[in-house]
Amino acid sequence: MHAALRLVQKVSSTRGFAKVAPHVIPALDRTVHRLTRGRVLLSAQMLPGAILTARGAKSGAPRCTPLACLPEDDGTFLLVGSNFGRTGHPAWTANLLANPEAEINWKGRDIPVRARLLEGEEREGAWSAALAFWPPYAAYQRRVERRIRVFRLHRRRPEPEGDGT
Repeated sequence: MHAALRLVQKVSSTRGFAKVAPHVIPALDRTVHRLTRGRVLLSAQMLPGAILTARGAKSGAPRCTPLACLPEDDGTFLLVGSNFGRTGHPAWTANLLANPEAEINWKGRDIPVRARLLEGEEREGAWSAALAFWPPYAAYQRRVERRIRVFRLHRRRPEPEGDGT
């Protein structure tokens, strides 16, 4: 498995992958996730993944995005807005900046979360953890002028259903 993982990391660091992957991988992930009722996320076969549901920054409509995520020991999750090393920030990062209360589907369970953009030393520590988790992030950062956004998702209590009256 280590050789296969190294090969995937090498391929995913290329500009060609950055051109094709954003159009193929999320669509496959969403389809398989839906067909398996949340039990399978294809990209999660190589690295941990979740489906992020956040309200659109402009529309307010729910937006579902399959993402690699780094689960942390304290129950939080790191998300890296690498956009496969493409020039612009991915839309989901703008959605979280505008509407930090979101939900992730992690291993088939829906978890309400609050996202926080990391800055300073906290961001640097999280970035180091992200690079250890997925070394191609370094190649993505070298290719772009923007600073890749890193978010930490904290679990929150689910909203009560109904108004209680």
